[in-house]
Amino acid sequence: MKRRLGQLKAGFLPLEKEHLLTLSVFALAYIIWTTSVVGFRQDHLIFLLFICIMILIHRWTRTLVYSFVFFAFFWIIYDSMRIYPNYLVNDVHILEPYQLEKSLFGINTPAGTLTPNEYFEQNSTWFLDLLSGLFYLTWVPVPVALGIYLFFKDKKMLLHFSGAYLFTNLVGFIIYYTYPAAPPWYFAKYGVQQLFDIPGDAARLTYFDRIIGYPLFSNMYTKNSNVFAAIPSLHASYPVVTWYYARKEKLKWATILIFLDILGIWFAAVYTNHHYVIDVLLGLLCAITGILIYEKWLMQTAFSRWLDRYIGFFNSNKRKTT
Repeated sequence: MKRRLGQLKAGFLPLEKEHLLTLSVFALAYIIWTTSVVGFRQDHLIFLLFICIMILIHRWTRTLVYSFVFFAFFWIIYDSMRIYPNYLVNDVHILEPYQLEKSLFGINTPAGTLTPNEYFEQNSTWFLDLLSGLFYLTWVPVPVALGIYLFFKDKKMLLHFSGAYLFTNLVGFIIYYTYPAAPPWYFAKYGVQQLFDIPGDAARLTYFDRIIGYPLFSNMYTKNSNVFAAIPSLHASYPVVTWYYARKEKLKWATILIFLDILGIWFAAVYTNHHYVIDVLLGLLCAITGILIYEKWLMQTAFSRWLDRYIGFFNSNKRKTT
C-alpha cells in the first residue's frame, strides 16, 4: 500500500520541461490552425482543454494521451476536411454507383432488378432495424475498447494499431476527394440532383430511433457536413483494422467477437441504406491498404526507430518511488 501511494504521489510531481514544451507547441499550433483556417468552435476548445488537463494532471493520464496520439491526429484531420469539401474538388457521382451496384449485385424480383438496399427497404423488419442500429453503434466503442486494453497490456501495439487506423483513414480520405459519391439514401430521396446545402440523413436508422424512443442517429447524421463521402465505407474499414490487431495480439475471443461485429456492421451499412455493397468492399480494401502501408512500408523505414524513441519519451517522466 505504501508503495502504491508513493507511485500515485510521484505522478503528481512537477511536469518535466520536455512534456511542458510539447504541450505548449501543440496547443499553440492547434489554436492557430483552428482559429485562422478551420474556424474555432466550442468543441475545439473542449478538445484542447481535455488534452491539456490530461497531460498536466498526472503521469498516468499523460501517458494515456501520448499513447492515443494517432487517434488524435485522425480527429484533427477529419475535422479539418470541412475547410474544402470533396465536391469542390471533383464531380459528384450519384447515378454511376447506383448503376454499378445494380449490375454487380442486383436482385431479380417480380418488380424488376433491385439493388440490395432497395430489396431490404421492401423486406425490412423491426428486428433487423434494431439489430442494424446496435451494430452500427459499435464502430467507435469496439476500436476504443481494444485501444484501452492495449494501453494497459502493450502500448507499442496500441501505437501500431492506431497508426494503421490513421493510415486507413488517410487512404479513405484520398478516395473521398478523388471520387465524391452519394450514398444510396441520397439517390432514393433526391435522384440525380446535386444538392450541396442539405444536411446528412440517418436513412433507415431512423427506425432504430423510433424503437428506442430517442433521435440518436438522427442527431448524429444531421450534423454531417458532407454527404458525398459514401465511397469507401470507413465504417466497414474500422472493425477490420481492429480485428487484425486483436488477432496479432492473440486475443482469441476478442478476435471472434470482432469478426462477428464486422459482419454485423457490413450488413447494417447496406440494410440501413447508407452504403452500397461496393462501398463496403472498397472499405475492406481500404483497411487492407492502410495496414499494408503502415506495416510493410512505414515500419520498414526510420519511423520504426522514431516510434521506439517516442515510447521512451512519454515514459521518461516515470520516477522511482518507495
